[in-house]
Amino acid sequence: MLSRWVCRQHGAARAKSALRTSLPSSYRHYAVVSDGSPAAKAALERTRNIGIIAHIDAGKTTTTERMLYYSGFSRRIGDVDEGSTVTDFLPAERARGITIQSAAITFSWPPGSAPQNTTPNTPKSSIPHNINLIDTPGHADFTFEVLRSLRVLDGAVCILDGVAGVEAQTEKVWAQAAAYAIPRLIFVNKLDRDGAAFARTVKEIGARLDVWPALCEIPWWNEEGKLVGLGDVVGMKGMLWKQGGDGKEITAFAASDLEKQNPALAAELKKARVALVELLSEHDDEMVEKYLEADEDHLAITAHDIIASLRRCTLQFPQQVAPVFAGASFRNIGVQPLLDAVVDLLPSPVERPDPVMSINSATPQTTLATFLSDAAWQTKALSKDKASTAVQNISACALAFKVVADARRGVLVYVRVYSGSLSRNAAIWNTNLQLTERAQKLMRMYANDAVDIDSIQAGQIGVIPGLKHTRTGDTLISYAGANPKTGPPGDVRTMQLKPIEVPPPVFFVSVEPQSLSEERTVKESLESLLREDPSLHVSVDEESGQTHLAGMGELHLEIARDRLVQDLKAKARIGRIEIGYREAITTESGETTETYDREVSGKTSSAACTANVAPLEDSDVVDTEGDHIFRLADNNILTVATPTLKEDGSSFNEELPGLPASLPIQSVLQSFQTGVSAALARGPTHTFPVHSTAIKIILNPQEHVFPNTTPAVLGSAARLAVQKALRASASLSPTAMMEPVMNVAIAVDEQSLGSVVHDISSARGGNVLSLDASEAESLTPTNADGPSVDVKRIYTPPDPFHGSSGTEDVGTEASGGMRTVTARVPLKEMVGYLKHLRSLTGGRGTFTMAVDRFEKMGSQRMKEVVKEMRGDYE
Repeated sequence: MLSRWVCRQHGAARAKSALRTSLPSSYRHYAVVSDGSPAAKAALERTRNIGIIAHIDAGKTTTTERMLYYSGFSRRIGDVDEGSTVTDFLPAERARGITIQSAAITFSWPPGSAPQNTTPNTPKSSIPHNINLIDTPGHADFTFEVLRSLRVLDGAVCILDGVAGVEAQTEKVWAQAAAYAIPRLIFVNKLDRDGAAFARTVKEIGARLDVWPALCEIPWWNEEGKLVGLGDVVGMKGMLWKQGGDGKEITAFAASDLEKQNPALAAELKKARVALVELLSEHDDEMVEKYLEADEDHLAITAHDIIASLRRCTLQFPQQVAPVFAGASFRNIGVQPLLDAVVDLLPSPVERPDPVMSINSATPQTTLATFLSDAAWQTKALSKDKASTAVQNISACALAFKVVADARRGVLVYVRVYSGSLSRNAAIWNTNLQLTERAQKLMRMYANDAVDIDSIQAGQIGVIPGLKHTRTGDTLISYAGANPKTGPPGDVRTMQLKPIEVPPPVFFVSVEPQSLSEERTVKESLESLLREDPSLHVSVDEESGQTHLAGMGELHLEIARDRLVQDLKAKARIGRIEIGYREAITTESGETTETYDREVSGKTSSAACTANVAPLEDSDVVDTEGDHIFRLADNNILTVATPTLKEDGSSFNEELPGLPASLPIQSVLQSFQTGVSAALARGPTHTFPVHSTAIKIILNPQEHVFPNTTPAVLGSAARLAVQKALRASASLSPTAMMEPVMNVAIAVDEQSLGSVVHDISSARGGNVLSLDASEAESLTPTNADGPSVDVKRIYTPPDPFHGSSGTEDVGTEASGGMRTVTARVPLKEMVGYLKHLRSLTGGRGTFTMAVDRFEKMGSQRMKEVVKEMRGDYE
């Protein structure tokens, strides 16, 4: 019987529903269609843009293959182990058996034609819908692939491994989808395997994902504990799959027949229906009305009303109820009901929040629908009538969310159109780069295959080949009558949809061309690689000239290396990163004078200079009175003292010479900076750049300037004088080595906190600064205004081996939130740390880091680093 508390809260539920309708405009539903016609709107309503998200090896690609087979798209079922899947078409994917690059594919479900006579109660899943599906990677190294796919999706199917339960990457992708307010379904897969525990997995959904699991299906186990079918909680029927078949032969049992076929399953199905209705009633006030209309009989509520309630709860923000389905994709069980749920429960493009956009940095963010409305759109450059005309001339607005360099078709730009219709041969204005490109062709991708199309309608995903400049995250608009050079008028020129955020890289390697002649080719190949994958980052060490390639992890960089060398044919060597150490003097050198006297370009030039170097501590105060002070790289400070000269270079005393007209004071000072910087580039002992040094140059024209002196020669004299002073200091006291220290933020679960802190402070010589609540928790809106899930209240059917599954204790110690460890750790100890962190935290730990400062090493640590650099590991 439905909880009396729920009935008493019926009025409160109405108030809660009213609150939901008053959400900010960014979460209201919108309907931006291509031309406003009923046909165009109906086509949008029959569209689903969904993604498959999960931890690695949960069965995403296997499930996708079954979806394509049952929809009639493919005539055979591909196998991941055999490398014959449709969506994993890259050689690296088929060799490793994992998804590396998200693949887009379009199919129709259900197959066939639409029924002739439909009623308001006709299920959506009985009418063919167009499904744009993206199969995303599960490995944490390719998290950016998931992020840019989620940015343009309307719904997602989260797949769980029925044996492993809710895993590390599952929690991460769930939080990422929640941050984009994407409605999600859950499919518990691999229930055919030994050790599968559906009840335990359902409990973990509540404990780890902080969402109420609404069981729409329960497993049908045979006497041996093997999965043979499913119990449909919504339709109150049993579904039995033919063993060993392709999954198309399904025998359905009505509730009365199921009691004869399997009384235990029939009884459990009734319990599941009661639990489902009660759960929905707590979050949907209309379900309470249906329950009261049914004379408080849970079983009397129609399947249509249950589906409608599930859909309303799924589309709530934040999502507090997640429909849960069961099956075993490899055994071809449960995929067709999952496809029905995608059509019935996930939103169409017209039911999604209006995308956020901005006009320029000086104006607040708004929504696309608000910007395109004539009444709200204003500009200083145009009158109201002209502004209205300008908006009407926008024929399409799209976001480029992925760029791929295809070997056969060239550069492919994947776009999601949010407004209007993008036509072939249309001129496209890139609002980020402020330039025009032309869409000479449009395509719809089917994994690695493509079909030419004439247009991409609002709400659809398509591909524009041949664009030369467009990058991931760029906003593209098609504007009638736009000037190709200056673009559309007014604020339309700068309107930008919210960009795709790129996570910071955490792992670094070096890239070197095999020869100088290959340097340009390697640079161009790296630029192409970065355009395709913005989560990679390239930087150049100015001192050593070494190129550093940074990515999300070792596997990520391994794939990037293969792509660079094998696909882009770059002749380069990729090795481990060389840490950029620094060197610091420890005692003052005293004044040293050096004379430069050499033949330059056939002419003899001479100059002299006096220099002094001293260690610079952070607390040192630099006296700037009467001197020229310059801050150089690596915390070095140059002081140029000219005791006999005025600011313009003339002498205080007429009897003493000043600087001649050929030596302007500003040119001399610039030359000193150049010469001193060159001297500091190589230390006197270890040849590392010099750090934290106070350099003083004394210029006396009477002693240091000659008739043939030039600014460049003065700079060379300063270089020699500073080098001599550095050697003098090193002879008095050995120099110290300095290493880069990173500011590291590590997100870990509560159970792994102790081991991570111990590893950082003991094994890696780091200094833990703080232990705070994870920022990820504050960014995840799941259940932001509701109570946490009480695991004890979650209904679960018994597993075949209930006694050994431990379901009673599941969730009692489930992740009690994430913690952020902030620490300062030497960079050398962080190279390769991601793999070690994952082993410490069971794959749940992540971290970001940035250079904080350079610090002096202790004597023992310096000896170890020097030995390693020399290759002496004894």
